[in-house]
Parts: sequence; structure tokens; C-alpha cells
Amino acid sequence: MANERLRGAIAAANLTKTGLAEALSVNTKTVERWIIESRCPHPAMRLKVSRTLSQDETYLWPELLAGSRALTASQSELVQIWPTRSEVPHELWRSLMQQTVSQIEVLVYAGGFLVEALDFVNLVRAKAGEGTEVRILLGDANSEAVRARAREEGLPSLPQRCHSTLEYLWETTDLPHVSIRTHHTPLYNSIYRFDDSLLVNTHAYGMYAAKSPVQHLQRVPGGKLFGYYLSSFEATWATAKPAVL
Repeated sequence: MANERLRGAIAAANLTKTGLAEALSVNTKTVERWIIESRCPHPAMRLKVSRTLSQDETYLWPELLAGSRALTASQSELVQIWPTRSEVPHELWRSLMQQTVSQIEVLVYAGGFLVEALDFVNLVRAKAGEGTEVRILLGDANSEAVRARAREEGLPSLPQRCHSTLEYLWETTDLPHVSIRTHHTPLYNSIYRFDDSLLVNTHAYGMYAAKSPVQHLQRVPGGKLFGYYLSSFEATWATAKPAVL
């Protein structure tokens, strides 16, 4: 059956199929397949469509909530997975950062690659100036959790790297909308949140973060994965302390 909800939403937005295709940078035939064949786009594209048409994803594609609602929605949250963090394209990191409007949240121990390769300090400064809320959790360089991870990974410089990242970011701590805390918790996943997109870098005993898998998740109504990892971030934030040099 054709997706009449999508057809109606396009008309209500004073768009044509071609107009929507141009707004989304896709082929008109792709939009026609969404309507005529009732095909469901991938999560990132669904989000773009719903925002363009000012409609909820679950209204346009009610099958997202059909059957096992949480399972189906949670499966839809996964956009991509990479076997190692180093394989995540820098262009994706930059795109997610630059497109962020409301919230940037980071949970790491050191996260040195952010400041060394992705110009994160200037990004934080620019986004804070636009009103984006930025919360960053770095590992407490003096904590036993960080020292234990350093021993496990054979990376004795980890505590110093935690401190170095804080030094890089220190100039942003006085900016409105920027909060940086240090935590002493075991780090099971590094979390990078950019509005409704989430990159989760999983960790395994004795393995470097750069050599560990990364999931790209997109928030989907009814899904549980995005909220699961955000809950972990909030729990860590609650136990962390304001950063000091």
C-alpha cells in the first residue's frame, strides 16, 4: 500500500516530490519509492524527512512501532558500525559537530584525538557562542580508575594525556554554556553526543580505544539504545567534580 501519510505531509508542507527530493539531496525516484512502494528510509534520512515536513517519524512510518515496538525501533537506531574508532571518517566527526544545534556531550578518559585532530577547542568555542550546551567529562588524572586503565592497556602516559586534554580545553571553561567535569569511574564506553546523533566507542580489556568498535546511533522514538547510553552519561556526570587544573 502507498504511504498516504507521507504523501499528505508533503502536500501540507507545500512541497512536491521533486521539491522534497531537492531539500534532502536525493533522487525524485527515491521519494516516489517511499510513497508508492511504502519504503522506509534509513534512520538518518528519516530524521531529515521528519524535520523537513515537521512531522513525527512514527506518524510518517507507523511500522516503526508495529510488532515488537522497542526491538524494531532500537534496530532502527543503528546507522553504522565500524570495527575500530580510527576507521570512523574524520568528515563524519566534523559533520556531526558542525550540524549540532542544542547539545554536545562527551564522556572519555583523555579523548586526545578530539583536540589533536579535530580542532575540538575551536569547535566548542564556536558552538558555545551559538548557544549550544556543551558538557564534557574527562578522566580524573589522579584517580585509580585512570591508573588501572593505563596499566591494562600498557599506556603509562594515560593520566598525563587526561591532564593535557583538560589543559587544551581549559580556555573554554569560562564560556557560557560550557561545563567540564572530571570523573573517576571505570570507562566501559566513550560517548560522543551531537544532538540526536551518538557515537559510542566500546572498550575491551587491554585494548586501546582507537582500536575498539564504534556504533553510530540516531535517536528514534520508541528506541532504547540512545537513551540507554545517555543514562550512563548522566550517571557519570552526577558523580563527577568540576574540573580544576
